[in-house]
Amino acid sequence: MSSIGNITKLPELRKRILFTILMLGVYRIGVYVPTPGVNPEAIAKMVNQGTVFGIFNLFSGGALENFSVFALGIMPYISASIIFQLLAVVIPALEKLQKEGESGRKKITQWTRYGTIVLAVIQGLGISYGLEQQGVLLPGAGGLSFYILTVTTLASGTAFIMWLGEQITERGIGNGISLIIFAGIVTRIPGAMRDAWNVKEQFGSLLGFLLLLAFIAAVIGIIIFCERGQRRIPINYAKRVVGRKMYAGQSSHLPLKINTSGVIPPIFASSLILFPATIAQFVQNPKIQALASSLSSGWLHTALYVSLIIFFCYFYTAVTFNPVDVADNIKKFGGFIPGIRPGKPTADYIDRVLSRITLGGAIYVAAICVLPEILITRFGIPQSLAVTFGGTSLLIVVGVAMDTVAQMESHLLTRNYEGFLGAKAGKFKGRRR
Repeated sequence: MSSIGNITKLPELRKRILFTILMLGVYRIGVYVPTPGVNPEAIAKMVNQGTVFGIFNLFSGGALENFSVFALGIMPYISASIIFQLLAVVIPALEKLQKEGESGRKKITQWTRYGTIVLAVIQGLGISYGLEQQGVLLPGAGGLSFYILTVTTLASGTAFIMWLGEQITERGIGNGISLIIFAGIVTRIPGAMRDAWNVKEQFGSLLGFLLLLAFIAAVIGIIIFCERGQRRIPINYAKRVVGRKMYAGQSSHLPLKINTSGVIPPIFASSLILFPATIAQFVQNPKIQALASSLSSGWLHTALYVSLIIFFCYFYTAVTFNPVDVADNIKKFGGFIPGIRPGKPTADYIDRVLSRITLGGAIYVAAICVLPEILITRFGIPQSLAVTFGGTSLLIVVGVAMDTVAQMESHLLTRNYEGFLGAKAGKFKGRRR
């Protein structure tokens, strides 16, 4: 409590937290502002049929279910960011731009904004056409005017959310885009707790409810442990002569996270698996419907889901982390790994270590993401409860909370205030550390 009280002693940190809460409040209000011409009840029924719309609804905080002005959520921005990250691997000009520092990052950020609007327009067109074909519009709605109104409303809502996220990042605390997703998921917790209380009879009244809470706490503890887990490769720096002074050699380390890819792999994997179910909802084809049914549940769904998560963990780690560049930077500053020659041998060693720990991280992510299905099929836990306290949503909530606490910790420590973990515990390490 004394550490929390230190927040009130820092005007800058207090203003940042209040600004963040205010912006998230604006976002939550917008979730309930409906888009004209659509029947919300029919939309909610369509979204909750186990399609890819369920993922979009999760990240939009229920905005898609309400079909509000924020129905697309922040997903177009995330998709545009991922696209530019992937393009930087195959397009040398983008890769060079990434290495130019702040100016290069600003250009890529600007292009990402443009890409977000383009994706929002395309998704808005697809959704408006699909809604008209499904017959979920209100009487008198439809046609070209409905398309233009819907696309303009959804694209504007996405642009506004993107602006909110950037404002939170710049003037608030934490990563704005992540906090917007975090806010959408956290709002489901009260309903999930209600469902947990309703199923307490399955496990022996109050004792079962307490055991369920203990299990949730244990899962959260495992996620925190694994997200903070890292393999530290020791790096030694030789003595340097600068002018007339000689600086002694230093020792440092290169931290390699167990889960370098974050929550991107389960998002990609879920989207691919649920894509046939989404197509089957609009196309009445027996073969597509049979494929969607086989991929929606059962051992084939679980095996394919785990395999895709492991694949995307390796793929996204390879995209975002380049051992060759890391080895060149270590060599450039006169560093070396004990027992390993600088240059290519160092890059090969880092790549070998990263490949091994990524396997453990991929298995951990897959286990957490499969947990909701096990709770639903084996123990009869309600879907809302299992999805909220397991899988991708729990990974996001815990990860964003760790990032935000780490930033608050940094503000406290730079002003000589004791952090949340106390003076003896050391600095809190978020997901980015």
